[in-house]
Amino acid sequence: MSNPNNKKALELLFDRPLEPVFTARDDGKAVFDLPESFYNEQYSDVKDDIGSRFGDGFEIRIPVRDLQKKPDLRFAQRLGKHSQFSLFNRVHQEIAARLIEIFLDAPNEDLFISTCAYCKDRVNPFLFQYCFSVAVQHRADTKNFPIKPIAETFPQNFVEPSVFQEARAESEVVTDQGTRRHIEIPRNYTASDREKEQRLAYFREDIGVNSHHWHWHLVYPGYGPMDIVKKDRRGELFYYMHHQILARYNTERFCNNLAKLRPLNNLRAPIPEGYFPKIMSSLNSRTYPGRNVNNVLADIDRDDTHLEISDMERWIDRIIAAIDKGYVNDSDGKEIPLDEKNGIDILGDIVECTSLSINPDYYGNLHNQGHNAISYCHDPEARFLEDFSVMGDVTTAMRDPVFYRWHGFIDSIFNRHKERLNPYGEKDLSFNGVVVNSLDVILTSANAPANHLLTYLERSDVNLAAGLDFGPRGNIYATFTHLQHAPFKYVIDVTNNRNMPLRGTCRIFLCPQSDERGTPLNLNEQRQLAIELDKFKVTCAVIIYFRKIRITRS
Repeated sequence: MSNPNNKKALELLFDRPLEPVFTARDDGKAVFDLPESFYNEQYSDVKDDIGSRFGDGFEIRIPVRDLQKKPDLRFAQRLGKHSQFSLFNRVHQEIAARLIEIFLDAPNEDLFISTCAYCKDRVNPFLFQYCFSVAVQHRADTKNFPIKPIAETFPQNFVEPSVFQEARAESEVVTDQGTRRHIEIPRNYTASDREKEQRLAYFREDIGVNSHHWHWHLVYPGYGPMDIVKKDRRGELFYYMHHQILARYNTERFCNNLAKLRPLNNLRAPIPEGYFPKIMSSLNSRTYPGRNVNNVLADIDRDDTHLEISDMERWIDRIIAAIDKGYVNDSDGKEIPLDEKNGIDILGDIVECTSLSINPDYYGNLHNQGHNAISYCHDPEARFLEDFSVMGDVTTAMRDPVFYRWHGFIDSIFNRHKERLNPYGEKDLSFNGVVVNSLDVILTSANAPANHLLTYLERSDVNLAAGLDFGPRGNIYATFTHLQHAPFKYVIDVTNNRNMPLRGTCRIFLCPQSDERGTPLNLNEQRQLAIELDKFKVTCAVIIYFRKIRITRS
């Protein structure tokens, strides 16, 4: 991407997602120069006034080419502009798939930007943000452009609402950006110490971990053109990513004197974990609904979601039966083996129910509908016109304790498959001629003892400016507290007994030694809780190999 105007246009299309595309951006310094036909019906009668207001006095004017043929967006009208968007909702998935295809089909950068600018004010803002991000991520001419963090464009999904009131007040009173104070995001605002699950709030409500969940679904969309959905081992990566999150979460539970999570394997039993998120959607200015203690899942009968719990139970039975038989049946009845090479990948697509699922009519939509069932259990028939809870949104689902219980059950399905496979043999696990003599992990600080890691709570800042629609201009920072670790390095003594350099892959895992009661874990229990710290290529010789690592926030 060589055109600086195009780079700026992509950057600005992320900002102020609820404001019309013609408004001033980049702290009032930049504006899109739009064709008249780009103004939607809401503003078409006053476009002359708008043009004069946003016409002169800007440092940067970005010309937007007209489109000879405008995209037909009637399909997107099923999702209202003020409605919540959910990647777990089949209707929303289909709408998103079509919009992504429109964005990807634009023949060049200029027309891609024009298409996005035309669509922005005509579709649901969160739908646009998702589809625009997926397209930027996957187009050959934009894939190296950095995606703006979702916590900056939709900060309301991550930050307690009182912060925004303080931020707006601060920016109105203190016009000099450099002297504005940073607004403190409170800790432990969703429950008191009387709720034991609150001990893990620092993990569940972390901005970084919830942003990761959103970004993973950008990289691995479940619906859309097949060339961006059908990625190598996509189904397996769905399993592995969530398995890794569960391993870390369970380890954090042990550290906080809490037992390993109990999988949500009974869809009829009350859910003892309540959750009240106390965050607000910017689309409709409503708080995400809470869930009372001992809520029970119920059949859902809403405008765009219909589900019976018995359907989910039937899908579970069919998937487990297929695992026990060692094969699944595709839509033509053909038996597809769940073997060591492809079985986990096939199961991942079936359980998540992406467009790659080989027989969705039979095996159903288990993972997504599980999210829907939980997210609507407070109002399954829309009697009180409540929207879905945080479990219905990939940017917020990981805040809820029941997210981990649901995925604990999903993980148990994959483990059932893996347990029926033959164990790895010596050939699978050995590297002929290469011996690892020792491994130490050492903090990079002076005189640090070996094999001792240091974690602590750190304060970082997030810029709210891009997400404060119709609000003050200029940078407005909020300070949040999150888990961090001291920098460390690996020291690995490797001997190569072959008379030639060998190229290999080094994988390093961190495993807990004991549970919440201090009871030692056996090797199989540790295997289920192994956290992958690092993976890298290395040329093996008689060396001591150093690798530094520090995970930083972008």
